[in-house]
Amino acid sequence: MEEFKERIIEKLKTIIDPEVGVSLYDLGLIYSIDAKDNGDVHIKMTLTAVGCPLQQDFVREIQMGLSRMEGVKNVDVEIVFDPPWNPSMMSEEAKRKFGIE
Repeated sequence: MEEFKERIIEKLKTIIDPEVGVSLYDLGLIYSIDAKDNGDVHIKMTLTAVGCPLQQDFVREIQMGLSRMEGVKNVDVEIVFDPPWNPSMMSEEAKRKFGIE
């Protein structure tokens, strides 16, 4: 199951926020990945701001991208705002890109 989750993470790293050129995963927007043996995948994520105009685009890209993966049957994306996103949640690579130490 861990290998399956790693493949999901690699796919999520290909979904880029076009406004900043960094993946949703590296921005720290993906809070949890729950992948079941039956192929159901539940992604809990946030956005940098409530009312982000790209919310539906991100959800659609995640659903389409993951549903094309072998072993994935259903993809559910839940948008949450607790805890609120902040720059400390970004990967080290993303922080370097933005000059955050």
